[in-house]
Amino acid sequence: MILKDILIIRQPKTKDELKAMYDLRWRILRKPWNQPRGSERDQYETKAIPYIALLGNEIIGTARFHKINESVGQIRYLAVEEGFRNQGVGSNILMTIHMTALNRFVKYILVNARINAVKFFEKHNYKIIEDGPLLFGEIKHKKMVLKFSKTELRLQKIIESMRKVVKT
Repeated sequence: MILKDILIIRQPKTKDELKAMYDLRWRILRKPWNQPRGSERDQYETKAIPYIALLGNEIIGTARFHKINESVGQIRYLAVEEGFRNQGVGSNILMTIHMTALNRFVKYILVNARINAVKFFEKHNYKIIEDGPLLFGEIKHKKMVLKFSKTELRLQKIIESMRKVVKT
């Protein structure tokens, strides 16, 4: 399918959107390996920031970001409906997460990328640092990291200074 509407990346706003987001995660990332519903969630859901990609009223993509510590964040559950892949949906979700991470003063983002997604993340300046987990006994991953540039980190300092000025 071709994107024929405006693509919007944002956080889910309703219970129905959350339900549709979890359903998309499960259908793409878990169901093909006979994993049960519920396996598309983990212990970080309440602390994480989920994102959805909307085309009209249809959720066609999703991902989730959470902080591991003050300077490191992680992306999980990046998924795009098959008919909308290779059209910039995943890239737009990723750029939105990068802005969120910068606004939260994260210096590095980690991802355990499935082998078939490594080139996608490399295109966005992620580097392989080691072999990742073997999921469901068969899906190989590479642990990858994005280190924000010095310019982006300087921007964080400017934003932090501006926040301090606004507070006083």
